Amino acid sequence: MTETPSHGFATRAVHAGQEPDPSFGSITPPIHQTSTYVQDGIGGLRGGYEYGRSGNPTRTALEVQVAALEQGTDAIAFASGLAAEDVLLRAALKPGDRVVLGDDAYGGTYRLLKRIHEPLGVRLDTVDLTDPAAVEAAFTEPVRLLWVETPTNPLMKVVDIAALAAVGHAHGALVVVDNTFASPALQQPLRHGADVVVHSATKYLGGHSDVLGGVLVTSDAELTEQVRFLQFAAGAVLAPFEAWLLTRGIKTLDVRMRRHTENATAIAAQLAADPRVERVYYPGLPDHPGADIAARQMSGAGGMLSVALTGGERAARALAEGTRIFALAESLGGVESLIGYPSLMTHASVRGTPLAVPENVVRLSVGIEDVADLQQDLADALDRI
Repeated sequence: MTETPSHGFATRAVHAGQEPDPSFGSITPPIHQTSTYVQDGIGGLRGGYEYGRSGNPTRTALEVQVAALEQGTDAIAFASGLAAEDVLLRAALKPGDRVVLGDDAYGGTYRLLKRIHEPLGVRLDTVDLTDPAAVEAAFTEPVRLLWVETPTNPLMKVVDIAALAAVGHAHGALVVVDNTFASPALQQPLRHGADVVVHSATKYLGGHSDVLGGVLVTSDAELTEQVRFLQFAAGAVLAPFEAWLLTRGIKTLDVRMRRHTENATAIAAQLAADPRVERVYYPGLPDHPGADIAARQMSGAGGMLSVALTGGERAARALAEGTRIFALAESLGGVESLIGYPSLMTHASVRGTPLAVPENVVRLSVGIEDVADLQQDLADALDRI
């Protein structure tokens, strides 16, 4: 079938960019595992492909698929999420430009901006993007790029994309939203006014902890052209097999995100009622400060949550190291449940900065296992503390 924008999300996830192979009729498009393409005479390209760095049909299929889900015009796939972020920053910024980043953000994004781009002349400020007064104050100086995560990593703040986009555009800023935690199954930032969506496709898009990748999505033709040129010139492309793994993973994104959300909601309620837990950070809980915004711009609260323990750092580390089904590991978004200690793992790069994660916080990526087993695993680990 040929999918159209009028089709539902799950239909687009299965069919966008995934036409059966015309040569043999295989329902699954093949992996074009090739580095180059035969030409019919000099410049005579078959299907527009000439070399693996400039394009590959399997990568194109993934890009069509993700663009359809995020309701953008173009998607560009990269070797990792940080490769996508780096090329976007190089395309959008010049020395002297200022970036405003949320004060709770992925440590790798902060490291990329602080350690790589700031020495090249980019100015970086971090702001609580859930505080309208702080946001307004941040724009008293020119801002070239506003970088938003929502929900944030790892404290699960919910940022009003439409409100931030309006402020950013009023001041001439490019508004970028990292949509990794929600995925397009739960949130499409372009619909709320964002200019660019960023994904670590390694996470929920792939969904099986077996592939690295990153994707940018936009409807800005000029920016797309700049990004594609830089990707071609610098070579940060996604390989064909990885692109195929991502297209396969995305086909089940809708059903996976429903189960992730269902399980995480039950676990958040369980932990919120436990006296050993000081606070649960999950936008699906009614008392979350951003619950109303989440209900307005998301179709579900997702599979990520964090907890602060009353026993402080010692208890947090013991919980992270004490589960048996939740695996102690970095990353997130796979079908299996993971647990991590952000202060020394995913966010070690922001220790000693305004973005430092409290030392009593543990982050959970809730998988799709039987929720009763996951709840018992957490209860047993808490008891062992």
